[in-house]
Amino acid sequence: MSEEKPTFITAGEEFDRDMTYIPDRITHEARKPEHGPVEGELWPVEPGRYRLVAAPACPWANRSLIVRALLGLEDVLSVGLPAPTHGPASWNFDLDPGGVDPVLGIHELREAYDARFPDYPRGITVPAVVEVASGHVVTNDFPWITHDLFFEWRDHHRPDAPDLWPDDLREEMEEVMDRVFTDVNNGVYRCGFAGSQAAYERAYDRLWAALDWLEERLTDRRYLMGDRLTEADVRLFTTLARFDAVYHSHFKCNRNKLSEMPALWGYARDLFQTRGFGETVDFEQIKQHYYVVQSDLNPSGIVPKGPDPSGWASPHGRERLGPSGA
Repeated sequence: MSEEKPTFITAGEEFDRDMTYIPDRITHEARKPEHGPVEGELWPVEPGRYRLVAAPACPWANRSLIVRALLGLEDVLSVGLPAPTHGPASWNFDLDPGGVDPVLGIHELREAYDARFPDYPRGITVPAVVEVASGHVVTNDFPWITHDLFFEWRDHHRPDAPDLWPDDLREEMEEVMDRVFTDVNNGVYRCGFAGSQAAYERAYDRLWAALDWLEERLTDRRYLMGDRLTEADVRLFTTLARFDAVYHSHFKCNRNKLSEMPALWGYARDLFQTRGFGETVDFEQIKQHYYVVQSDLNPSGIVPKGPDPSGWASPHGRERLGPSGA
């Protein structure tokens, strides 16, 4: 495969994320899950059988690292951490000794995809769950990976794990998460990878309308769903954690910084200082990934020194809105 840098922008067009993933799911005793589609194979939950490959640089993978930590699944689901920079072919394990994942024994994640689907035709994405014994990728369907870690791995959760999907909030959660995904999580990409001025401005306006809505929503509630930490918070956090370091400048989302929005900035710091969140965030890897790999936007490959991340550890004062959710 060519070693030319990947291209993310199509001239004159809006950015359209490919949401086609391997549809297999890992469920309790390979049962049919209560929620969501069953379009692929069902695999049984088994401690030690699978390895979660999740690059800290990637916001979609960062979700899975946070949920794994919140639920206390570290001893039953091992994790491989790809390097932040890569060529067009695949995420790699250049940070591991010899550039090889110590459990899977592979140099690139593509090897696990090709082992199951020879010459896999789509993008090699993280997070991905790989069966250790066979070396085959099982799924890379990131929304369902975290969903199923909660619903299907319950027997292995830590006793005080938070209820990330409260039954009485699920309908409203789905509505909130849909807007967060469309206008914020993916909205920053629609700004950054817009192929025209008009497409960029449409994405920009939708992004900031959503962020203003979230700022208002979080002014008098500690979490998106009130006084309970849920997966909705995990999904929003990974974008907020990257906002000032990357999206503000690199993706031209520059009306203002996250640190200039009192409620959102306090909320983001509150989560960062919560068990399971901050320890999964690596700001240097985040910057290396975006500014080096996305050469369409940054052809020099120069990685900014700032911003200073120390503010993430500063007091957030949101205890007044209710007890911690984790």
